[in-house]
Amino acid sequence: MAGRAPFLPEKISRYIAEHAVREAPILAELRKATAPVKWSGMQIGADQGNLMALLVRLMGAKRCLEIGTYTGYSALAVALALPKDGSIVCCDISEEFTSVGKPFWKKAGVESKIDLRIAPALETLKKLKGPFDFAFIDADKENYWKYFERCLELLRPGGLIAVDNVLWSGEVANPKAKDAMTLALKEFNDRVHKDERVDIVMLPIGDGVTLALKR
Repeated sequence: MAGRAPFLPEKISRYIAEHAVREAPILAELRKATAPVKWSGMQIGADQGNLMALLVRLMGAKRCLEIGTYTGYSALAVALALPKDGSIVCCDISEEFTSVGKPFWKKAGVESKIDLRIAPALETLKKLKGPFDFAFIDADKENYWKYFERCLELLRPGGLIAVDNVLWSGEVANPKAKDAMTLALKEFNDRVHKDERVDIVMLPIGDGVTLALKR
């Protein structure tokens, strides 16, 4: 879930969108199609899609993994950035939401690169074999650490994990927060910060993105 916390003044956010975000027409079409869908706020922003695509290209990634696909915007952004022999395994539990994105995957000519698995993500992850180059975690927050651990096992050394919603509209910095998802994210952030298996950076993009490079 992307969320749009006001981490920057509106005029700065608008300037960045106008000067640093290049959204392919097919991605814009999928964004428009997602707008009336239930929980459309879960879709990542164009800036985050740009970031993920750039990282995939920079790494020369070929095998990618996504936990939490929703209507498929992030999967499409990554698939467009992958080489012809690249692929992304997408884990989700909703046929309803992922079906929104499928026509756009096909229209973009990347349908064959996207391997959608409809099942609880932890079940799918158990069956996968590495190595993967890149993983994106954006599903149920209370399982973030389990997803992170399994992704680390599946990633090659030098592989990268991107984790969404780590700022949670700023609630992770609220010492009085008591809801389960916020507490889960706070614990996740604390654990990743201390984890010497990875090099990390937390970016105030979207609702906060942590990048963790496997050593």
